[in-house]
Amino acid sequence: MTAAPDDALPDADYVLLGSRVALGLDGGFAVAVPTRLRLLASAGAPDPLLLSVDGASPDVHAAQRQAFVDAGLLDRTASARNLFDEIVTDPSWLFAAGEPATDTADPGIEYRVVTDASGRPIVSLPVFRDDPTWHLSGAAIIVHAPDGDRVLRGFRSLYAAWLTAIAEARRAAAGDADRMLVVILESRQIGEAMVDWDDPRVRLVHTVHNSHLPAPHDDPDAPVTGMWQRWLSTVDRYDAVLFPTAAQRDEIAARFGDPGTLNVVPNTIELGAEPPGAASRDPLRVVMLNRLAPQKRVDLAIRAWARVAAELPAARLDIYGEGPLRDELQELIEELGVAASVTLRGSTSDRDAIFDRSALFVTSTAFEGQGLSIAEALARGLPVVSTDVRYGPREAVGDAGVMVPPGDVDALATAIVELLRDDARRAELSSRARRAAAAFTPDAVRPALVAALRTAVERPPRR
Repeated sequence: MTAAPDDALPDADYVLLGSRVALGLDGGFAVAVPTRLRLLASAGAPDPLLLSVDGASPDVHAAQRQAFVDAGLLDRTASARNLFDEIVTDPSWLFAAGEPATDTADPGIEYRVVTDASGRPIVSLPVFRDDPTWHLSGAAIIVHAPDGDRVLRGFRSLYAAWLTAIAEARRAAAGDADRMLVVILESRQIGEAMVDWDDPRVRLVHTVHNSHLPAPHDDPDAPVTGMWQRWLSTVDRYDAVLFPTAAQRDEIAARFGDPGTLNVVPNTIELGAEPPGAASRDPLRVVMLNRLAPQKRVDLAIRAWARVAAELPAARLDIYGEGPLRDELQELIEELGVAASVTLRGSTSDRDAIFDRSALFVTSTAFEGQGLSIAEALARGLPVVSTDVRYGPREAVGDAGVMVPPGDVDALATAIVELLRDDARRAELSSRARRAAAAFTPDAVRPALVAALRTAVERPPRR
């Protein structure tokens, strides 16, 4: 392996692997993952790839890839690839990976058949309904090779076969049979499935995207169950783990131990051009930007707004985003009589323009992994009022906003009213916002990413 400068990644191949990564469906995750791919490329990774294993149709995947390019998150559609698209396009790697077997299908298990364009069966996949550990099963995956059926045991074997085929193609092109493959796992299900993969030419790096704590998400000593419990039991087997915040990294290290692989590598934003000054902003316009999902607790902001509207009738709250709670939130707006000043605006592709005409950004979230929209708002000079939840808002906001206790509607209303009434205080916080946001730019984050991956590559594998 060729040595690299201290500020560049070691010479290896780098891929991100997630279950599904789709704009409009996966919230901030779908922005953070392709943004990480761009960060890898800027650090010297040669043609890094964004890989997914969801079973949507090739047409759906093509549209998702184009959406990334249109949003400026990927430079080209070829940077994103999907397991099932490649099974249908060229299954030769799959035929080579399966083991000959006389008994193939597991009795009592339902199978789904994947066919090529002519309808010929390529692979039969076991179907698990209401089974949260399906990804850990060793049930037979039946590969319908031209010379007879073959078997892979479990989805972990299928994923490893695909990654191995990608790595071998890269190794052949480089003329280096020992070239390293660094797999950055973006999903706990994928991580759990792959954690025992022991190829010495592979390094497994796992990212964290959300809080590991159970509801109400504010007790670092609360019992952790389910997938988080299983994942935490494997954390010492990854060659590096990337947390978006120091607070979460430190609390996990204190409670579960630090194997020397826990790193803080936030998701990044582009700082962009200087934002407009106060004169061009609406001094009474407040904006939210998040999924309309239970985690975000938008209902708390709407309830707080009933008091804001009573004290400042000319104030307006614009809520951008879509999600399953839209109808429920609209009913709450009507019930509280604030429809004249609260509007659910839906999704937007004009985020910066919206931020630039607003006076204040608000989030009433119940928990976070990082809260990328906070950094995006700060980059546009917006002061932030946020619930002080685990994890992310406090580290992002710093001295450029106001933190309020989680779930405290009165404190949220008070903070909003006081800032809307105090132009000088808003201007002071706005002057600090860009500096706070600068901590999340690619240039600021890249050294931490490079250091974490360099250590993972240069140390022996942990499996």
